[in-house]
Amino acid sequence: MHLLVVEDDQRLQRVLKRLLEEERHVVEVASDGQTGLELATEAPGIEVVILDVGLPDISGIEVARRIRRRGTDVAILMLTARDTVGDRVSGLDSGADDYLVKPFAFEELSARLRALSRRAVPGPRRPEPRLAAGPIELDEARRRVTVEGRPIDLSPREFSLLECFLRHPGQTLTRDQLIDQAWPFGVAITPNAVDAYVHYLRGKLGPAGKRIETVRGVGYRLGDA
Repeated sequence: MHLLVVEDDQRLQRVLKRLLEEERHVVEVASDGQTGLELATEAPGIEVVILDVGLPDISGIEVARRIRRRGTDVAILMLTARDTVGDRVSGLDSGADDYLVKPFAFEELSARLRALSRRAVPGPRRPEPRLAAGPIELDEARRRVTVEGRPIDLSPREFSLLECFLRHPGQTLTRDQLIDQAWPFGVAITPNAVDAYVHYLRGKLGPAGKRIETVRGVGYRLGDA
């Protein structure tokens, strides 16, 4: 997809751009509301705007309103640290299609983008996405994991870690990459905590957990074991 990220937090903007490009999206960025508004309504091919509410010049709520007033039907996914019912209603009433509260895990953002993409495509409903490696199968829509057909009870963080591995089979993922993709932005996580969660995940997967290989001094990789 062709995405526009409107976010004034430079670190978060860089991380989002890198992770989204790793998923093969084309990503434009803006650090203020006015620039974001111009790109959203004038740049060709933008499909989804990831829009922060707390921008330095114009609020994300007002940017969304102006996008809609200009007749642009681009999808808008709003990001905010505010989590009251009134805040969510204001965001959706301004023209946003979805609303994600910070801190959030990248995997949730990615799933919401896929949902927005499905809404925008007319025609028969596509099958819900599933990821698999050998006997391990992950059903994103139902948040369900099975090994050889047997349900496995994973915590939200273990589920996100497994999803990372299944999306990058054979690729060595550093601990920092796993933190970026499986933990909410802004949450302080140590490399030792990543190791602990990988250990828990392997244990719950049983013999299939041996597929998650340790790459000494680097991180982990989903192999064929």
